[in-house]
Amino acid sequence: MTDIPSIVKSARAAFDSGRTRPQAFRLQQLEGLWTFLHEREKEITEALHEDLGKPAFEAFLTEIASCRGEVDHTKKKLASWMKPEKVWTSLVAQPGKSFIVREPLGVALLIGPWNYPFYLVIAPLVGALAAGNCAVIKPSEVSAKTSALLARWLPEYLDRSCVQVIEGGIPETTALLAERFDYIFYTGNGVVGRIVMTAAAKHLTPVTLELGGKSPCIVDASADLAVAARRILWGKFSNAGQTCVAPDYVLAHSGIHDALLDRFKTTLREFYGEDPRKSPDYGRIINVRHHQRLMKLMQSGEIVAGGEADEAERYIAPTILKGVAPDAPVMADEIFGPILPVLSVPSVDAAIEMVNRREKPLALYVFASDDDVQQRVIDRTSSGGATINHAWMHLAVAGLPFGGVGPSGMGAYHGRASFETFSHRKSVLKKSTAIDPSLVYPPYDLGKQRWIKRLM
Repeated sequence: MTDIPSIVKSARAAFDSGRTRPQAFRLQQLEGLWTFLHEREKEITEALHEDLGKPAFEAFLTEIASCRGEVDHTKKKLASWMKPEKVWTSLVAQPGKSFIVREPLGVALLIGPWNYPFYLVIAPLVGALAAGNCAVIKPSEVSAKTSALLARWLPEYLDRSCVQVIEGGIPETTALLAERFDYIFYTGNGVVGRIVMTAAAKHLTPVTLELGGKSPCIVDASADLAVAARRILWGKFSNAGQTCVAPDYVLAHSGIHDALLDRFKTTLREFYGEDPRKSPDYGRIINVRHHQRLMKLMQSGEIVAGGEADEAERYIAPTILKGVAPDAPVMADEIFGPILPVLSVPSVDAAIEMVNRREKPLALYVFASDDDVQQRVIDRTSSGGATINHAWMHLAVAGLPFGGVGPSGMGAYHGRASFETFSHRKSVLKKSTAIDPSLVYPPYDLGKQRWIKRLM
């Protein structure tokens, strides 16, 4: 196995040297990432296709272009983010100046998932480098081709002593978690998230946990059904449903439930044709184990569309279920695959109550033309993020922090939030020595006490 203690020690030495702190070095690393994304687009696309059957344009849109946008935005804003932030100095601390400086945390461990194995490693790396840290990256061994690509090419574009990639499975991850890091950023499921948090507690290491959950999609009677159908199915069946913020289930107002199902069937044919297996725009399940898991969930309701599957090809057609009970197996855990249960509800209030009876999701979607309905859903539910009249587009806005709440995760990133996540906000008070009033020094006679009480 890789000598992980030595690698972490090397990264620590690189950080302690101070080389990562200057703005010029940080920008140099971001430029290296930008060049990597452009020069190795073909290799990245091929690796993603081998791992997930990911269509080339989908790989570009959701993984490569998203990373480019993150790098470009960070490069433009870095200088302003690094400036000390002035704050008001209270009278008791005068004469003096108060400000907050962002300093790098040190050596960060980034543990990536298999569903977006490129973007969900590179995006947090952008924040770690922008904040002046060193990083040790552990890609998912499940998406083996993308893991190998990152290990092969990242060292060619970034400082080798400051950014290191560790390949492997559970033994390597366990060994990494035994080391002391200054920050751990984990993307994955809640089971492993608890393991990561337990390991971090040993060293009191702060963590960001980007987890998942059953992201609900509420469709009101006032919704534009044609638009809703397209946007919901695009969000659901991109990456064959293996997206942490994909609509996990639909709560459709009873008045439009049947009409929405008809729209879904029509839209599926428009997207993927009569046989989605032949579509160049539809992906595959990551492995046989997940394929078998998903096939068991098919029995949770009546199949309205889809249902076809081929284990050898890791193919499951985009599938829509109706007549699903709230306690059916498909409603228990995050589906993470191309199966969409559609449940009928008598009202938006009933939908809100159902959402609130469950654990807080990573994302929530509401489709409605009625502004009051939109606001009611946003005000009365809790989720990591939300989009009104679309699916997971809030991720595309650099100014919106992305993260979970409760069981769906803790911490956030994207844009400035990434920079802040990997920075320590250090409070600094700079005092003048030109004036040194004796007011705060003993002995505290009655005169001093009266003045201090007035000032405080």
